Amino acid sequence: MHPADLLRTPLEDVHRGLGAKIGPFAGWAMPIEYEGTVSEHRAIRERVGLFDLSHLGKVDVTGPGALPLLQQTLTNDHSKLPIGRALYNLILNDRGGVEEDLIAYRLAPDRFFVVPNASNTAKVVAILRGDASDTDVTEHTGWCFLGVQGPRSPEVVGALFPEAADLPFMGCTESEYRGRRLVLTRSGYTGEVGFELFTEGVSAGDLWTDLMEAGEPFQIEPCGLGARDVLRLEMGYPLYGLDLLPERTPLEAGLSWAVSFDKGPFRGRDALEEQKREGVTTRLRGLVTEGRRLIPRAHCAVLADEGRVGEVTSGTFSPTLGRGIALAYLSPAERFEPSTDVQIDVRGRIGPARVVKPPFVDRSPRGR
Repeated sequence: MHPADLLRTPLEDVHRGLGAKIGPFAGWAMPIEYEGTVSEHRAIRERVGLFDLSHLGKVDVTGPGALPLLQQTLTNDHSKLPIGRALYNLILNDRGGVEEDLIAYRLAPDRFFVVPNASNTAKVVAILRGDASDTDVTEHTGWCFLGVQGPRSPEVVGALFPEAADLPFMGCTESEYRGRRLVLTRSGYTGEVGFELFTEGVSAGDLWTDLMEAGEPFQIEPCGLGARDVLRLEMGYPLYGLDLLPERTPLEAGLSWAVSFDKGPFRGRDALEEQKREGVTTRLRGLVTEGRRLIPRAHCAVLADEGRVGEVTSGTFSPTLGRGIALAYLSPAERFEPSTDVQIDVRGRIGPARVVKPPFVDRSPRGR
Protein backbone atom coordinates (compact mmCIF):
# COMPACT_ATOMS: atom_id res chain seq x y z
CA MET A 1 0.00 0.00 0.00
CA HIS A 2 1.28 3.46 -0.91
CA PRO A 3 2.04 5.62 2.16
CA ALA A 4 -0.47 8.20 0.98
CA ASP A 5 -3.23 5.58 1.15
CA LEU A 6 -2.59 4.61 4.78
CA LEU A 7 -5.15 5.58 7.41
CA ARG A 8 -3.92 7.99 10.08
CA THR A 9 -4.32 8.03 13.85
CA PRO A 10 -5.41 11.41 15.28
CA LEU A 11 -2.18 11.35 17.31
CA GLU A 12 0.30 11.01 14.45
CA ASP A 13 1.77 14.49 14.99
CA VAL A 14 2.23 13.70 18.68
CA HIS A 15 4.08 10.48 17.85
CA ARG A 16 6.34 12.18 15.33
CA GLY A 17 7.11 14.87 17.88
CA LEU A 18 8.23 12.14 20.29
CA GLY A 19 10.55 10.68 17.66
CA ALA A 20 8.50 7.58 16.99
CA LYS A 21 9.32 5.28 14.11
CA ILE A 22 6.11 5.28 12.07
CA GLY A 23 5.38 2.29 9.86
CA PRO A 24 2.51 0.61 8.02
CA PHE A 25 0.37 -1.82 10.01
CA ALA A 26 -2.98 -3.26 8.88
CA GLY A 27 -3.53 -0.37 6.50
CA TRP A 28 -2.61 2.33 9.04
CA ALA A 29 0.47 4.45 9.70
CA MET A 30 1.22 3.53 13.33
CA PRO A 31 4.06 4.06 15.84
CA ILE A 32 6.23 0.93 15.84
CA GLU A 33 8.70 2.10 18.50
CA TYR A 34 10.01 5.20 20.29
CA GLU A 35 13.10 4.56 22.45
CA GLY A 36 13.23 0.93 21.40
CA THR A 37 11.21 -2.27 21.73
CA VAL A 38 13.22 -3.68 24.65
CA SER A 39 13.00 -0.44 26.66
CA GLU A 40 9.27 -0.19 26.04
CA HIS A 41 8.78 -3.86 26.91
CA ARG A 42 10.57 -3.26 30.21
CA ALA A 43 8.42 -0.22 30.96
CA ILE A 44 5.25 -2.29 30.65
CA ARG A 45 6.55 -5.24 32.68
CA GLU A 46 8.03 -3.08 35.46
CA ARG A 47 6.13 0.25 35.50
CA VAL A 48 3.62 1.55 32.98
CA GLY A 49 3.38 2.44 29.29
CA LEU A 50 0.93 4.16 26.97
CA PHE A 51 -0.12 2.79 23.58
CA ASP A 52 -2.03 4.43 20.74
CA LEU A 53 -4.23 1.64 19.38
CA SER A 54 -6.58 3.79 17.31
CA HIS A 55 -6.20 1.47 14.33
CA LEU A 56 -8.40 -1.15 16.03
CA GLY A 57 -12.14 -1.14 15.39
CA LYS A 58 -14.70 0.58 17.64
CA VAL A 59 -18.26 -0.62 17.01
CA ASP A 60 -21.53 -0.11 18.93
CA VAL A 61 -24.12 -2.90 18.59
CA THR A 62 -27.40 -1.71 20.09
CA GLY A 63 -31.11 -2.50 20.07
CA PRO A 64 -33.48 -5.32 21.01
CA GLY A 65 -31.79 -7.64 18.50
CA ALA A 66 -28.24 -7.00 19.74
CA LEU A 67 -27.99 -10.07 21.97
CA PRO A 68 -29.52 -12.53 19.44
CA LEU A 69 -27.23 -11.08 16.76
CA LEU A 70 -24.07 -11.68 18.78
CA GLN A 71 -25.28 -15.12 19.86
CA GLN A 72 -25.58 -16.30 16.26
CA THR A 73 -22.48 -14.51 14.97
CA LEU A 74 -19.87 -14.96 17.72
CA THR A 75 -18.68 -18.15 19.43
CA ASN A 76 -19.10 -17.24 23.09
CA ASP A 77 -22.35 -17.11 25.13
CA HIS A 78 -23.35 -13.51 25.78
CA SER A 79 -26.63 -14.43 27.47
CA LYS A 80 -24.57 -15.23 30.56
CA LEU A 81 -22.48 -12.05 30.34
CA PRO A 82 -23.31 -9.53 33.10
CA ILE A 83 -23.57 -5.83 32.33
CA GLY A 84 -20.16 -4.26 32.81
CA ARG A 85 -18.18 -7.33 31.74
CA ALA A 86 -16.54 -8.54 28.52
CA LEU A 87 -15.91 -11.77 26.60
CA TYR A 88 -13.26 -12.84 24.13
CA ASN A 89 -14.88 -14.13 20.93
CA LEU A 90 -14.26 -15.59 17.51
CA ILE A 91 -16.10 -15.28 14.21
CA LEU A 92 -15.92 -18.48 12.17
CA ASN A 93 -16.57 -19.43 8.57
CA ASP A 94 -18.67 -22.40 7.49
CA ARG A 95 -15.61 -24.66 7.71
CA GLY A 96 -15.04 -23.68 11.32
CA GLY A 97 -11.99 -21.57 10.44
CA VAL A 98 -11.27 -18.35 12.32
CA GLU A 99 -12.24 -15.25 10.35
CA GLU A 100 -11.67 -12.89 13.29
CA ASP A 101 -11.09 -12.68 17.02
CA LEU A 102 -12.48 -9.78 19.03
CA ILE A 103 -13.73 -8.64 22.42
CA ALA A 104 -17.37 -7.74 23.09
CA TYR A 105 -18.11 -5.49 26.09
CA ARG A 106 -21.65 -5.46 27.50
CA LEU A 107 -22.61 -1.90 28.49
CA ALA A 108 -26.37 -2.47 28.94
CA PRO A 109 -28.89 -5.31 28.40
CA ASP A 110 -29.24 -4.43 24.71
CA ARG A 111 -25.99 -2.52 24.15
CA PHE A 112 -22.55 -3.97 23.35
CA PHE A 113 -19.24 -2.38 22.37
CA VAL A 114 -17.24 -4.58 19.98
CA VAL A 115 -13.52 -4.17 19.23
CA PRO A 116 -12.27 -6.09 16.15
CA ASN A 117 -8.82 -6.08 14.57
CA ALA A 118 -7.97 -3.21 12.24
CA SER A 119 -7.64 -5.39 9.15
CA ASN A 120 -11.02 -7.00 9.77
CA THR A 121 -13.18 -4.13 11.01
CA ALA A 122 -14.97 -3.62 7.69
CA LYS A 123 -15.58 -7.37 7.38
CA VAL A 124 -16.96 -7.61 10.93
CA VAL A 125 -19.25 -4.61 10.44
CA ALA A 126 -20.55 -6.09 7.16
CA ILE A 127 -21.24 -9.46 8.82
CA LEU A 128 -23.06 -7.85 11.74
CA ARG A 129 -25.11 -5.56 9.52
CA GLY A 130 -25.93 -8.40 7.16
CA ASP A 131 -27.34 -10.53 9.96
CA ALA A 132 -28.88 -7.68 11.97
CA SER A 133 -32.55 -7.41 12.85
CA ASP A 134 -33.81 -4.71 15.25
CA THR A 135 -30.15 -3.79 15.75
CA ASP A 136 -28.06 -0.71 15.00
CA VAL A 137 -24.42 -1.42 14.13
CA THR A 138 -22.38 1.81 14.32
CA GLU A 139 -18.67 2.02 13.56
CA HIS A 140 -16.88 4.94 15.25
CA THR A 141 -14.27 5.65 12.57
CA GLY A 142 -13.19 8.93 14.14
CA TRP A 143 -12.58 7.63 17.65
CA CYS A 144 -9.23 7.11 19.35
CA PHE A 145 -8.19 4.10 21.43
CA LEU A 146 -5.48 4.41 24.09
CA GLY A 147 -4.07 1.57 26.15
CA VAL A 148 -2.43 2.07 29.56
CA GLN A 149 -0.63 -1.11 30.59
CA GLY A 150 1.65 -2.11 33.44
CA PRO A 151 1.75 -2.56 37.24
CA ARG A 152 1.29 1.17 37.89
CA SER A 153 -1.57 1.62 35.41
CA PRO A 154 -4.25 1.71 38.15
CA GLU A 155 -2.67 4.84 39.65
CA VAL A 156 -2.33 6.51 36.25
CA VAL A 157 -5.86 5.83 35.01
CA GLY A 158 -7.37 6.27 38.48
CA ALA A 159 -5.99 9.81 38.66
CA LEU A 160 -8.31 10.76 35.78
CA PHE A 161 -11.12 8.23 36.23
CA PRO A 162 -11.71 7.17 39.86
CA GLU A 163 -14.21 4.52 38.70
CA ALA A 164 -11.27 2.54 37.30
CA ALA A 165 -10.57 1.27 40.84
CA ASP A 166 -13.82 -0.72 40.83
CA LEU A 167 -13.28 -2.47 37.49
CA PRO A 168 -12.45 -6.19 37.65
CA PHE A 169 -10.38 -7.88 34.96
CA MET A 170 -12.41 -7.77 31.72
CA GLY A 171 -14.72 -5.20 33.27
CA CYS A 172 -16.08 -2.14 31.45
CA THR A 173 -18.04 1.02 32.12
CA GLU A 174 -19.06 4.26 30.41
CA SER A 175 -17.72 7.57 31.60
CA GLU A 176 -17.05 11.07 30.27
CA TYR A 177 -13.92 12.90 29.29
CA ARG A 178 -14.17 16.66 28.80
CA GLY A 179 -17.88 16.33 28.14
CA ARG A 180 -17.55 13.53 25.60
CA ARG A 181 -18.50 9.87 25.89
CA LEU A 182 -15.70 7.54 26.98
CA VAL A 183 -15.71 3.74 27.26
CA LEU A 184 -13.29 2.55 29.94
CA THR A 185 -12.27 -1.11 30.19
CA ARG A 186 -9.85 -3.12 32.28
CA SER A 187 -8.36 -5.23 29.55
CA GLY A 188 -5.30 -5.47 27.36
CA TYR A 189 -2.97 -7.61 25.29
CA THR A 190 0.15 -7.58 27.47
CA GLY A 191 -0.52 -9.85 30.45
CA GLU A 192 -0.14 -6.96 32.89
CA VAL A 193 -2.76 -4.99 34.76
CA GLY A 194 -4.08 -2.56 32.18
CA PHE A 195 -6.86 -0.33 30.96
CA GLU A 196 -8.17 0.62 27.53
CA LEU A 197 -9.91 3.92 26.80
CA PHE A 198 -12.10 4.81 23.81
CA THR A 199 -13.39 8.28 23.01
CA GLU A 200 -13.85 10.76 20.17
CA GLY A 201 -10.75 11.57 18.16
CA VAL A 202 -10.98 15.30 18.83
CA SER A 203 -10.12 14.51 22.46
CA ALA A 204 -7.18 12.25 21.63
CA GLY A 205 -4.41 14.80 22.11
CA ASP A 206 -5.75 16.01 25.46
CA LEU A 207 -6.29 12.47 26.74
CA TRP A 208 -2.79 11.41 25.69
CA THR A 209 -1.29 14.44 27.44
CA ASP A 210 -3.32 13.96 30.62
CA LEU A 211 -2.36 10.29 30.85
CA MET A 212 1.33 11.03 30.25
CA GLU A 213 1.26 13.71 32.97
CA ALA A 214 -0.51 11.37 35.40
CA GLY A 215 2.15 8.77 34.66
CA GLU A 216 5.19 11.01 35.19
CA PRO A 217 5.70 9.92 38.83
CA PHE A 218 5.87 6.32 37.61
CA GLN A 219 8.22 6.94 34.65
CA ILE A 220 5.56 6.21 32.05
CA GLU A 221 6.82 5.62 28.51
CA PRO A 222 5.05 5.86 25.15
CA CYS A 223 5.11 2.39 23.62
CA GLY A 224 4.79 1.14 20.05
CA LEU A 225 3.34 -1.90 18.37
CA GLY A 226 6.72 -3.66 18.35
CA ALA A 227 6.77 -3.96 22.14
CA ARG A 228 3.10 -4.91 22.19
CA ASP A 229 3.80 -7.84 19.86
CA VAL A 230 6.60 -9.16 22.09
CA LEU A 231 4.45 -8.74 25.21
CA ARG A 232 1.47 -10.60 23.72
CA LEU A 233 3.65 -13.43 22.46
CA GLU A 234 5.23 -13.88 25.90
CA MET A 235 1.67 -14.50 27.13
CA GLY A 236 0.94 -16.90 24.27
CA TYR A 237 -1.86 -14.67 22.95
CA PRO A 238 -2.53 -15.50 19.29
CA LEU A 239 -2.56 -12.82 16.60
CA TYR A 240 -5.05 -12.89 13.76
CA GLY A 241 -3.34 -13.25 10.38
CA LEU A 242 -0.41 -15.21 11.86
CA ASP A 243 -1.64 -17.64 14.52
CA LEU A 244 -5.36 -17.42 13.74
CA LEU A 245 -6.35 -18.08 10.14
CA PRO A 246 -9.45 -18.93 8.10
CA GLU A 247 -8.05 -22.42 7.47
CA ARG A 248 -7.45 -23.12 11.19
CA THR A 249 -10.22 -23.83 13.71
CA PRO A 250 -10.36 -22.72 17.36
CA LEU A 251 -9.97 -26.38 18.37
CA GLU A 252 -6.64 -26.47 16.55
CA ALA A 253 -5.65 -23.07 18.00
CA GLY A 254 -6.36 -24.14 21.59
CA LEU A 255 -9.29 -21.73 21.91
CA SER A 256 -12.10 -24.17 22.64
CA TRP A 257 -12.65 -22.24 25.90
CA ALA A 258 -13.95 -19.34 23.77
CA VAL A 259 -16.56 -21.55 22.07
CA SER A 260 -19.92 -22.23 23.76
CA PHE A 261 -21.44 -25.31 22.13
CA ASP A 262 -24.46 -25.31 24.44
CA LYS A 263 -25.85 -21.88 23.53
CA GLY A 264 -27.48 -22.88 20.24
CA PRO A 265 -26.58 -22.31 16.57
CA PHE A 266 -23.71 -20.06 15.54
CA ARG A 267 -21.48 -19.66 12.50
CA GLY A 268 -19.21 -22.67 11.99
CA ARG A 269 -20.67 -24.80 14.78
CA ASP A 270 -21.48 -27.81 12.58
CA ALA A 271 -17.90 -27.97 11.27
CA LEU A 272 -16.49 -27.82 14.80
CA GLU A 273 -18.83 -30.57 15.97
CA GLU A 274 -17.59 -32.75 13.11
CA GLN A 275 -13.96 -32.02 13.96
CA LYS A 276 -14.59 -32.92 17.59
CA ARG A 277 -16.01 -36.28 16.51
CA GLU A 278 -13.18 -37.05 14.09
CA GLY A 279 -10.40 -35.76 16.35
CA VAL A 280 -8.07 -32.75 16.19
CA THR A 281 -4.90 -33.78 14.37
CA THR A 282 -3.03 -30.45 14.45
CA ARG A 283 -2.54 -28.13 17.42
CA LEU A 284 -1.00 -24.72 18.06
CA ARG A 285 1.85 -25.26 20.53
CA GLY A 286 4.37 -23.08 22.31
CA LEU A 287 8.10 -23.51 21.65
CA VAL A 288 11.08 -22.26 23.66
CA THR A 289 14.60 -22.42 22.22
CA GLU A 290 17.52 -23.61 24.31
CA GLY A 291 19.75 -20.62 23.69
CA ARG A 292 19.76 -16.87 23.09
CA ARG A 293 21.05 -17.07 19.52
CA LEU A 294 18.22 -18.98 17.83
CA ILE A 295 15.34 -16.56 17.29
CA PRO A 296 12.37 -18.18 15.52
CA ARG A 297 10.27 -16.18 13.07
CA ALA A 298 7.04 -16.77 11.20
CA HIS A 299 7.21 -19.56 8.58
CA CYS A 300 10.30 -21.25 10.04
CA ALA A 301 10.03 -25.03 9.73
CA VAL A 302 9.70 -27.17 12.86
CA LEU A 303 11.49 -30.52 12.58
CA ALA A 304 11.25 -33.86 14.38
CA ASP A 305 11.41 -37.56 13.54
CA GLU A 306 13.69 -36.75 10.59
CA GLY A 307 11.07 -34.59 8.90
CA ARG A 308 9.01 -31.41 8.94
CA VAL A 309 6.20 -31.54 11.51
CA GLY A 310 4.98 -27.98 11.45
CA GLU A 311 5.66 -24.29 10.93
CA VAL A 312 6.20 -21.33 13.22
CA THR A 313 3.35 -18.81 13.07
CA SER A 314 4.78 -16.18 15.48
CA GLY A 315 8.28 -15.99 16.89
CA THR A 316 10.50 -13.51 18.71
CA PHE A 317 13.18 -13.02 21.36
CA SER A 318 11.74 -12.85 24.86
CA PRO A 319 13.55 -10.21 26.95
CA THR A 320 12.03 -11.74 30.08
CA LEU A 321 13.32 -15.27 29.39
CA GLY A 322 16.44 -14.32 27.47
CA ARG A 323 15.72 -16.82 24.69
CA GLY A 324 13.57 -17.38 21.62
CA ILE A 325 9.87 -18.21 21.88
CA ALA A 326 7.33 -19.15 19.24
CA LEU A 327 3.88 -20.48 18.45
CA ALA A 328 3.62 -23.20 15.82
CA TYR A 329 1.03 -25.60 14.43
CA LEU A 330 2.36 -29.14 14.93
CA SER A 331 1.05 -32.46 13.69
CA PRO A 332 0.22 -35.10 14.79
CA ALA A 333 -1.11 -33.28 17.85
CA GLU A 334 -0.76 -36.21 20.25
CA ARG A 335 2.94 -36.56 19.38
CA PHE A 336 3.86 -33.05 20.51
CA GLU A 337 2.71 -32.63 24.06
CA PRO A 338 4.57 -30.26 26.47
CA SER A 339 8.20 -31.25 27.20
CA THR A 340 8.65 -32.81 23.74
CA ASP A 341 11.93 -31.90 22.03
CA VAL A 342 11.92 -30.54 18.47
CA GLN A 343 14.17 -28.46 16.22
CA ILE A 344 13.57 -25.17 14.43
CA ASP A 345 15.12 -24.25 11.09
CA VAL A 346 15.86 -20.51 11.11
CA ARG A 347 17.05 -19.64 7.60
CA GLY A 348 19.16 -22.80 7.36
CA ARG A 349 20.40 -22.72 10.93
CA ILE A 350 18.86 -25.61 12.88
CA GLY A 351 18.66 -25.53 16.66
CA PRO A 352 16.86 -27.29 19.52
CA ALA A 353 13.59 -26.20 21.10
CA ARG A 354 11.09 -27.65 23.54
CA VAL A 355 7.30 -27.76 23.37
CA VAL A 356 5.70 -25.87 26.27
CA LYS A 357 2.22 -24.79 27.27
CA PRO A 358 1.86 -20.98 27.11
CA PRO A 359 2.00 -18.52 28.69
CA PHE A 360 5.75 -18.41 28.36
CA VAL A 361 5.88 -15.80 31.16
CA ASP A 362 3.61 -16.12 34.21
CA ARG A 363 2.07 -12.74 35.03
CA SER A 364 -1.02 -14.03 36.84
CA PRO A 365 -0.37 -12.16 40.12
CA ARG A 366 -0.45 -8.86 38.23
CA GLY A 367 -3.99 -8.78 37.00
CA ARG A 368 -5.08 -11.85 35.12
